[in-house]
Amino acid sequence: MKKIVLSFATLLVLTAVFAFSVAKNWDIKKDYSIKFSGEDASGIFKTFTGTIVFDEQNLATSKFTVSIDVASINTGNGMQNKHAKGADWFDATKYPQITFTSSKISKAGSSWQTTGTLEMHGVKKEITIPFSFVPKGNEAVFSGSFSVNRSDYGIGKPAAGAAGQVKIEVYVPVTKK
Repeated sequence: MKKIVLSFATLLVLTAVFAFSVAKNWDIKKDYSIKFSGEDASGIFKTFTGTIVFDEQNLATSKFTVSIDVASINTGNGMQNKHAKGADWFDATKYPQITFTSSKISKAGSSWQTTGTLEMHGVKKEITIPFSFVPKGNEAVFSGSFSVNRSDYGIGKPAAGAAGQVKIEVYVPVTKK
């Protein structure tokens, strides 16, 4: 009888440990916003998908794997959209996705940061993105802003007269799965 009680107690403890060590999965809500702005152009990407696993108490199991559909770019100008999707800039036919996959998430003061690989225009570079996480019940919002140098990714020509630095602003509301 002692063995059965001890085995049952061990099973309960392991179940409790497992339940608290699994990171929380989040579904991306439809009202997300991925904005970009530079000296010469600004706009949004309309299609954003991905997997967000985030638990502020267990960062080792947290991970972001997200993707932007390049063809969903919208600058508010049809000709500019066509040009941005073309071979001289994003080349949406050859490079249809911009992806980010985190390798590390850490606390940074009162906010967070994620380090990972940003792949754009066939070029992969490690970057660190600062972000905030504001939970409210079964919902939360991830938001942040950062800059990328478009020439680091071979987007556009250096002599094209466009700004090198492009600011990215991300607002991603989520719900718990």
